[in-house]
Amino acid sequence: MTQYVLNVTGMSCDHCASSIEKNLRVMDGVQQVQVSFAEARAWIDARDTVRAENVVAAIQALGYGVTVNSNDATGGLSGSGLRMAIIGSGGAAFAAAIRAAEGGAQVTLVERGVTGGTCVNVGCVPSKIMIRAAHIAYLRTSSPFDAGLEAGTPRVNRKALLAQQQGRVEELRHAKYEGILDSNPNISLVRGFARFKNAQTLSVDLDTGGSREIVFDRVLIATGASPRIPDVPGLADTPYWTSTEALVAEDMPQHLLVYGGSVVALELAQAFLRLGSRVTLIARSGLLSQEDALIGASLAPLLEAEGMRVLTEQTVKSVKHAEGQFTLDLGGESVSGDRLLVAAGRVPNTAGMGLESIGVRLNDSGAIVVDECLRSSVANIFAGGDCTSNPAFVYVAAAAGTRAAANMLGGNEVLDLSIVPAVVFTDPQVATVGMTEADAKSKGFEVETRALTLDNVPRALANFDTRGFIKLVADKASGRLLGVQALAPEAGELIQTAALAIRSRMTVKELASQFFPYLTMVEGLKLCAQTFDKDVKQLSCCAG
Repeated sequence: MTQYVLNVTGMSCDHCASSIEKNLRVMDGVQQVQVSFAEARAWIDARDTVRAENVVAAIQALGYGVTVNSNDATGGLSGSGLRMAIIGSGGAAFAAAIRAAEGGAQVTLVERGVTGGTCVNVGCVPSKIMIRAAHIAYLRTSSPFDAGLEAGTPRVNRKALLAQQQGRVEELRHAKYEGILDSNPNISLVRGFARFKNAQTLSVDLDTGGSREIVFDRVLIATGASPRIPDVPGLADTPYWTSTEALVAEDMPQHLLVYGGSVVALELAQAFLRLGSRVTLIARSGLLSQEDALIGASLAPLLEAEGMRVLTEQTVKSVKHAEGQFTLDLGGESVSGDRLLVAAGRVPNTAGMGLESIGVRLNDSGAIVVDECLRSSVANIFAGGDCTSNPAFVYVAAAAGTRAAANMLGGNEVLDLSIVPAVVFTDPQVATVGMTEADAKSKGFEVETRALTLDNVPRALANFDTRGFIKLVADKASGRLLGVQALAPEAGELIQTAALAIRSRMTVKELASQFFPYLTMVEGLKLCAQTFDKDVKQLSCCAG
């Protein structure tokens, strides 16, 4: 694949650009075309058999002047000499940098904060370490086997746990990010805040002072997202926590207030609860309100059984902080605690970059709008990760970065988001993939569903832990599996099997006929599939 970038003169309006695009698209071997009247440029992705002079001749035949932009055209050189800028240094950014460097591009990363982005520094890695430590503490305190195994309350040394947690964070940051910079001469790092001077130049306010301009042929915006702070009277004047501060806190709160009902709120609320804090969670709607309603309705009483106070359908009217105490006015009552964690979602980091001035389209939340090939509304500007409207998972970001880089090198790789598994690391875990029942109905399917409680799953019975369920959503006419939702211990370990079943367009009957190892939680998928035409309570163990 070759990408040609051409300077086009003589265009007088957007209709001219559209006319050129229409004529180029019918050329044999041309894969993709974008022409910009505003930038007086044309970008053409074509097979290697398409010669530049033929493309030029086709445009000239329409009455326009054309020159090949030698700085931009890959010319079949597999990216050699191509100048790529990448704003950010997280999962999407590094995946793109590695792929682009492999393709021969010279890559400049621009990072205004800590190398590695959200996941390794203040997201996935530290939070899952803290959650695991909290789970161990909980098991030592209480388990289904306490009649035979004497339980005890562990002494929590938060500073020691934090040192262990941050040590692993630093280790992974160096191994997966900083070490790559050290070993790859085609990737360089500039520290500072980048804004667009125009569609081919960044102006970077350097951390060390002064500024620097970076000229690029292609750019990937991978700036991530930051905690959203709701506009609640009094909140801004208080020393509230976001997840960033909560994860590195050296002391355990006596009473933690958590404002939020989604992933971050639930994961950290339960972790602090299990490490010894009282916790009150205030959610504006139900828990995990974007998921199947059965999940939130089932999870809430399980958290309450552990001692958490869960207040749903509540709005914080105001926040006050005095003498070390936060007081939240909920209208009907007030709640107080010594710490407040605000976990009300995240917003894309796109402000102040000058994106609107160069024609990069944003949605209402400030996220960059991209197509399935990660291209923005400006042809040589791509975006990936949490600063776009794509699902905010690091594995999606990394896949986006790799594909964006391939396309910046002249490829045409698509980011397929039709089947994206997700896990919430509460206990029991929440794991989902595909359509919910409501999603399927909204898309015109006549659906058939089954929800199997875990007291029907042998692994759960053997664990003496039958909290949760597995739900399958199927197309009634064909029996094809459309979606799976699970609330179960280690649900994250079964959801990829469900994802592969959906990817393979399996029916529930086909799923029910597969071999599943006995006394595994994933066997619950088979059992739930069997309930579409059988009563599993009437089956023997391992019934095929």
